[in-house]
Amino acid sequence: MAENPTAGLSLEDEDENIDYDSDGNPIAPITKKIILPLPPIDHSEIDYPPFEKNFYNEHEELSSLTVIQELELRHKLNLRVSGAAPPKPCTSFAHFTFDEQLMHQIRKSEYTQPTPIQCQGVPIALSGRDMIGIAKTGSGKTAAFIWPMLVHIMDQKELEAGEGPIAIIVCPTRELCQQIHAECKRFGKAYSLRSVAVYGGGSMWEQAKALQEGAEIVVCTPGRLIDHVKKKATSLQRVSYMVFDEADRMFDMGFEYQVRSLASHVRPDRQTLLFSATFRKKIERLARDILVDPIRVVQGDIGEANEDVTQMVEMLHSATDKWGWLTRRLVEFTSSGSVLIFVTKKLNCEELATNLTQEGYSLGLLHGDMDQSERNKVISDFKKQNLPVLVATDVAARGLDIPSIRTVVNYDVARDIDTHTHRIGRTGRAGEKGVAYTLLTNKDTTFAGDLVRNLEGANQGVSKELMDLAMQVRSISRKNLFFLKHVGFSNGMFLTLCCSHFSPEFLDCLFLSYFWFLTCH
Repeated sequence: MAENPTAGLSLEDEDENIDYDSDGNPIAPITKKIILPLPPIDHSEIDYPPFEKNFYNEHEELSSLTVIQELELRHKLNLRVSGAAPPKPCTSFAHFTFDEQLMHQIRKSEYTQPTPIQCQGVPIALSGRDMIGIAKTGSGKTAAFIWPMLVHIMDQKELEAGEGPIAIIVCPTRELCQQIHAECKRFGKAYSLRSVAVYGGGSMWEQAKALQEGAEIVVCTPGRLIDHVKKKATSLQRVSYMVFDEADRMFDMGFEYQVRSLASHVRPDRQTLLFSATFRKKIERLARDILVDPIRVVQGDIGEANEDVTQMVEMLHSATDKWGWLTRRLVEFTSSGSVLIFVTKKLNCEELATNLTQEGYSLGLLHGDMDQSERNKVISDFKKQNLPVLVATDVAARGLDIPSIRTVVNYDVARDIDTHTHRIGRTGRAGEKGVAYTLLTNKDTTFAGDLVRNLEGANQGVSKELMDLAMQVRSISRKNLFFLKHVGFSNGMFLTLCCSHFSPEFLDCLFLSYFWFLTCH
């Protein structure tokens, strides 16, 4: 005991590498233990066996496409591609040249045709190229890196006892980790491949045991995988296929040094794919450091809302009117499918769930203070449609992929427009249609301006009431709006100026000066 005072004690409470704020939203771990990066490694001293990366054979239908036809196809799919010699986008599963085992599993999963990000992302990944993928929520990104990963793994020799995984997928939260793990298991069945989910909050011992037994695929949060590597439960020497999903979220949560640490421990000639909802400067620096000659694919506009989701904005007089609106509409919503209701604060989330339960509604509750086992059970029941309604904080805004969700209700507005975009992205997934309602009151003037831009970007209508509310952000005269509309400014561009840090007086002066300039010229 003197040598090891913690012998025999459970360390599970200390192993949580994700914390949650007072509203139940994941944040960077501050009070929890600090996970130090892995020690430096000299790859030149390790004799890595060679491996094959390129498994892509261009289909004859694609070979006959001219450059103009290729550009037109990308434009039709709303794809922007940059990088050296990207492969042509596919339009059919037959173009991927997958074997019958994998195609059987894809058909079994009720895929009819590839999504735009899959059309371009799959041939890039099959070619062995590094890739940066940026696409809206629900666009099919997960399958775009899982299918080529399976082909990559099957080309290599089987794992021997004590060897680590061939592919690792790193993501920010346990919910997303479990979601991707479920997809890996589903498609991995085609080749009897093993997958292990490694995340904070789960049993350290059970995860270590599964890793030691051997698995070709590890889906993980970065801190927990670092812990297992330090404790020699697994090794990264066999890893030749590496994916970072939701990289922007990992940076927001303070995981940058952990991400870089893992990347530095995997063989330099690996294949690396990085997926992100945005492409900020930090992500750009990471991409330059860990990717080699990547191809960048942007599907749609960066950070845009999903056009498959019809957004409805309800203007209410006060916060108390939200309850009456919800109870009047909830039966109608549940008749068409599952309903996900977002509430910003954890206490308000519990209060709303209690009130709905007293009204006789069957529902689930989800927030960051719940035990992992409780959260797993709620999500499982909601997926199986045993619970028609789920009331949740933003902990459910990412990583929740449930096709039965037909309606999202933003009972409270999101704290920022990125979170709003991810919230409404819980419906309208993989080509399905969905409806998202956002309840606004006169106090939500700041958010209204961002919402106008979001709606315009998704080709949604903006009501006069919403525009009037957004106009209250800054007391700029209506004549300036009239002027800007005539010189080609959209409402969203105008509101960006209004929401900036300039004073109304300065902006009035700026508009008048610009008007004088146009008049003189």
